[in-house]
Amino acid sequence: MRYKSTRGGTATQDNYYSFEDALFSGYAPDGGLFVPASLPSIGREKEQYSLWANMTFPELVYDVLRKFIAPTEIDDTNLKSICDQSFPADAFDEECYIPIKDVGSSLHIAELFHGPTFCFKDFGMRPVINLLSYFATLRNQPITLLVSTTGDTGPAAVHAVNDASNPLLTILVHYPHGQISDFQRKQLTTLQSKYVKVASFEGGGDDMDWPIKETLLSSKKDNGRKESEGGRLFCGINSYNIGRPLFQMTLFIWIYLRMAEKMGLSPGDENSLIDMVLPTGAMGNLTGAYMAKQMGIPIGRLYCGVNINDITHRVIDRGEFHQQKIEKTLSEALNVEVPYNFERILFYLSGGNE
Repeated sequence: MRYKSTRGGTATQDNYYSFEDALFSGYAPDGGLFVPASLPSIGREKEQYSLWANMTFPELVYDVLRKFIAPTEIDDTNLKSICDQSFPADAFDEECYIPIKDVGSSLHIAELFHGPTFCFKDFGMRPVINLLSYFATLRNQPITLLVSTTGDTGPAAVHAVNDASNPLLTILVHYPHGQISDFQRKQLTTLQSKYVKVASFEGGGDDMDWPIKETLLSSKKDNGRKESEGGRLFCGINSYNIGRPLFQMTLFIWIYLRMAEKMGLSPGDENSLIDMVLPTGAMGNLTGAYMAKQMGIPIGRLYCGVNINDITHRVIDRGEFHQQKIEKTLSEALNVEVPYNFERILFYLSGGNE
């Protein structure tokens, strides 16, 4: 499996990237976002659905991700170990990882808050951190992760980095002062770890995105020299990093399988679609769900729930994509006016037209 930029023009061998390259780059060199060069087709493969339906969550993550990471980059043994390490049973307070509760005759809620930081970001962040730790050790190269958070991403990231406890892997997290919940601020600022630094900034949740992007893109100019010398690299792990939507995609495959089981459907039946409603900020979860749908998972409509910072609604409803002042809300983690992954969604909606 190779990766390319959403802005990559005509696909050639020169502008394809390995999974490791895409993971460490965050943004593509041209400022676009990485996507798989092609999505594997699951469609009507009944045998595949039968196998998946009987797997544990870590087993499912491994089997799905094996389709996106070449064995020459990570062999089966190490990839399985990373998946198991990312989802230890004792770190999640539900044996099934994602319990699904009935709230009506045809309405169900998938609870994604049973991880170490009580947030769905644990599912995407922990394996990304563990993959970066694996590659850092393989390279024997120090890596500093850069993160901007409105509440969910930061705690999941710092706790995953702390759990990895790799001297080669450190993280610097930025959050907007007074604009994340007290609980999540304490998750960030009370963690005593030599691998973690946290700083607040004045402004809205999106205001650190551009400085971080500029830092990452400018640092790429020196990456060749730094890699040969073993110098420190910077890597961004907000959801513009392809690792995030790839791992979050597995959530929706798992949820689909559990819903098919609950409703007595034949897994993979394209005549029995399941609609899903997603709280939406930077569109990372939406991208993961849409990628699963594009692979042939029988997902019907995807509904995006937003708060008053509603750029996702405005762009879908009226074609307006411009930043407005972020308003403070009770759902701080959704206070986003520049969703990174809109570019990936647009890429897929336009048929992969860069």
